[in-house]
Amino acid sequence: MPAYRQAKDQLTHIKKVAQITVQKNEVELLKATLPGTRLPIWLLDCPSLFEREGGPYTSTKGETWPDNAQRFAVFSRVIAAIATDQIGLDWQPDILHCNDWQTALAPVILHFEKSRPGIIFTIHNLAYQGVFPYSTFVDLQLPSELWSFDSMEFYDEFSFIKGGIVYADQVTTVSPTYATEIQTKEYGAGLEKLLQFHSEKLTGVINGINKEEWNPNKDNNIDTTYSIKTLSLKTKNKLALQKELGLEVGGNIPLLASISRLVAQKGIDLIVGVLPYLKNFKVQYVILGSGEKALETALTKAANTNPEQVFVRVGYDETLAHKITAAADFFIMPSRYEPCGLNQMYSQHYGTIPIVRKTGGLADTVIDETSKSAESIKNTGIIFEKDSAVDLLKAIIRGLDIYSNKTIWEKMQLNAMRQDFSWKNSAMQYLDLYTRILDKQ
Repeated sequence: MPAYRQAKDQLTHIKKVAQITVQKNEVELLKATLPGTRLPIWLLDCPSLFEREGGPYTSTKGETWPDNAQRFAVFSRVIAAIATDQIGLDWQPDILHCNDWQTALAPVILHFEKSRPGIIFTIHNLAYQGVFPYSTFVDLQLPSELWSFDSMEFYDEFSFIKGGIVYADQVTTVSPTYATEIQTKEYGAGLEKLLQFHSEKLTGVINGINKEEWNPNKDNNIDTTYSIKTLSLKTKNKLALQKELGLEVGGNIPLLASISRLVAQKGIDLIVGVLPYLKNFKVQYVILGSGEKALETALTKAANTNPEQVFVRVGYDETLAHKITAAADFFIMPSRYEPCGLNQMYSQHYGTIPIVRKTGGLADTVIDETSKSAESIKNTGIIFEKDSAVDLLKAIIRGLDIYSNKTIWEKMQLNAMRQDFSWKNSAMQYLDLYTRILDKQ
């Protein structure tokens, strides 16, 4: 990974193992160990490109770095050099696994090498493609043959992520449903035809969660730890959170929650549309997140209008996020699209029932077979289909009906808590893909 300042600050015993010049940029390759593990981590150190205030891709003002194409072209070129043992490490990988547009140029560069490792490329969110103008293509000194419809050219510009898709041996994304969705016009972001063409090498693998960090039986952030065997203790977390946030304290008051980026993709406007109708029900709703100013303002206004039922915290607070997940009865995720999603998995692990829209990883990780049986013994959550506040409200009402039947409710909670969203399952699927690539080498 790039040697971001925040990454270097977390590491000790950093060792310089190589140095290389890439397009006039002096780059050092550093080696350390991921904290708490034996896993080696390699950092590409180029202060002029990566040691900056702000985030990996944007400034402290939230503005995109104007040289992002150059930054990640250098990163990809070093990856390719390591992958072909061109910098004197006396070591070459069997598999190169690249993620998202920031590494997508590496498979493109390796296409021109006679001896290269097998390549797998993972798309986490197709909305972020790394699209730049032709002038940048020229500045990066890329081979002219890459400027073509079946290579990197993309509507008179060029797309990093398109290169990764075209030149990788296997392409994955973060859920089976999303792998299908991105082959459609609605979700394909202009690359649906390309993905259809390469569908034989496209696979969806669900992300895993850290079951140690998100474990209600060990979570130091919450008021009272609990497990499947002590599920009744979960209510203490609701009572503690209600008191902390100034809401009416009551174990039988259904508590709804959302922790999210406050953006249209996440369906936050649907939540805004639902909030006025909560006055018709004995419920509470807690929302934590930040994002689009218009949505932040709308949610804050709703909370000010109805403070007895609605609490909104604009910003992000890791401790509060854990408290909310443990305290809530329902976790609301009405995303318009969701490649994988993690909060619906966290919430199930805590016996908090997700209410989600049928899309991407939400559809793959939440079980709702109510259409087959009104009281399905397998259900772990509630799924609705249409992108509308009305359908979200109907799903919430359905959830409240289930909540009123304590026998069915507890069964659903236990079903949710028994789901295995660990990385073990995902890792086995990736191992199968790696084996498939090696068999073709």
